[in-house]
Amino acid sequence: MKPLQPLLLLALVTAGAALPLPAQAQEQNQPPQATPVHSPAPQPPQTVLRRQTVAPLPGGLDRVPMVNDNNPELIVRPGILFSGFDASRGWNGTPLPRAAAHLNSPLSGPFELFSHHVYAGKPESLDSTLWLAVVAAPRGDRPLRLRLRAGSTALSQSLDGKEPSAPFLPLPTLLSQGVTPIWSGPGSRVATELLRRQRSPQLPQEWLLPPGVLSTLLVLPIPVRGLDPLLNGRNLQLRLDSDAPLDLATLAAFGDNEQPPPAAVWAQLLQGDLSPKEHAPSAKGSPGPMIYSRVSGVEQGSAWRGRLSDPGQSSLAMSRAPISWPIAALERGTFGTGQVQAPPLSAFYPGTAWAAHGSYGVEYDLALPLRNDTSAPLSLQLALESPLKSDQALGGLRFNSVPGKAVLFRGTVEVSGLDGADGKATGRQGFHLVLRAGQMGPALGTVTLAPGQQRQLQVRLIYPADATPPQVLSLLPIAPAPEPVKQSPSMPSITP
Repeated sequence: MKPLQPLLLLALVTAGAALPLPAQAQEQNQPPQATPVHSPAPQPPQTVLRRQTVAPLPGGLDRVPMVNDNNPELIVRPGILFSGFDASRGWNGTPLPRAAAHLNSPLSGPFELFSHHVYAGKPESLDSTLWLAVVAAPRGDRPLRLRLRAGSTALSQSLDGKEPSAPFLPLPTLLSQGVTPIWSGPGSRVATELLRRQRSPQLPQEWLLPPGVLSTLLVLPIPVRGLDPLLNGRNLQLRLDSDAPLDLATLAAFGDNEQPPPAAVWAQLLQGDLSPKEHAPSAKGSPGPMIYSRVSGVEQGSAWRGRLSDPGQSSLAMSRAPISWPIAALERGTFGTGQVQAPPLSAFYPGTAWAAHGSYGVEYDLALPLRNDTSAPLSLQLALESPLKSDQALGGLRFNSVPGKAVLFRGTVEVSGLDGADGKATGRQGFHLVLRAGQMGPALGTVTLAPGQQRQLQVRLIYPADATPPQVLSLLPIAPAPEPVKQSPSMPSITP
């Protein structure tokens, strides 16, 4: 019998072929003693540094106030969530007994409300509903008209289908928005619907508020009946316009699973205590780890608008790519730009965040007037990405070689001006993104311009609840395709 050739022997071993046992093992009729194999300990993901420019985001916030109602996120007791009432006069001239529960912050003209809460049921019951109310009253002696310019609300889960919902679906990183909208989570749905200029059908278009009366604008349920685990959440965002100053509050109450509490309950709650807050923040400027906390107050700014051009120029040279701009930059997360985009709070409760660090509900409306300043056609990719948070200038951005498990962004980005199939600029397109920790964003599309040619991109997004800042908007060169690997025309023959 001829000996096995080396390649054939390797093939048998690789395929798991049964080879003769060592002589000693055959004699004892026992298998050979194998060397123990220990599974390596899981290693943290490796990080990579992408060398590039990171620039402050041009533009700035508008001055439209936004009531930010997110502390507590998890509601455990009924009470006042937020109140801008003047405790010295209430809604009918009668002082409110708990002065510390009211921020005395009247609203007038255009303003917004962002509200995001979670309910985990009662320990003694598998069947309960928490009700959220938005109440208001004129800050004066004449009636006023309150108009809803846009608004959306959604639960995490709705088993009976009576309320709009958006479960946290495990979606791919990138999906194109079409006729049937795509979302994952209530924050994603609300932000997507506002971008699409939609209004939830259960939201009235306007209210007439008589003076001296506490008017109930909305009452919305957070049910947990039939859920496992008992956990549900609701996101709500309203864009409002009042023709006179008003006071506004959000309240939480337990009630019947089918019927909301009557108006008298909300009036009684507004005379009571705050629902317990959570997550006390780090003091401003304190060293050590930072606890951002959740917001309960009035922030100054609901939209960031900017034109992303070269300093002192009307356009952006494409040769500057790769270049990125922070989105929702916050304290200790500026990527070395020194820019904090968190809206400042004009009024807030002690023990809650002192700035709107997450920029939740804030719209970003950004123009990118591109110009090919090279002597050859040039193509760039546009992406929204989730690099590892840093406050230092690193000469670029750090990413995980393999994205982490934590989802840091779920939401829709709207873009116009990208290349279409015919090479011409397209109109508005929506893309739903699910970005994980340290993930380089997938390309939303490309822009290809001839030498000297110009084109403007427009990017819009509303920073959604359930996201973790910061992210970056990036323009990236398209890497050239790798050259084909040269191979031998034929494999050498093997002579047995």
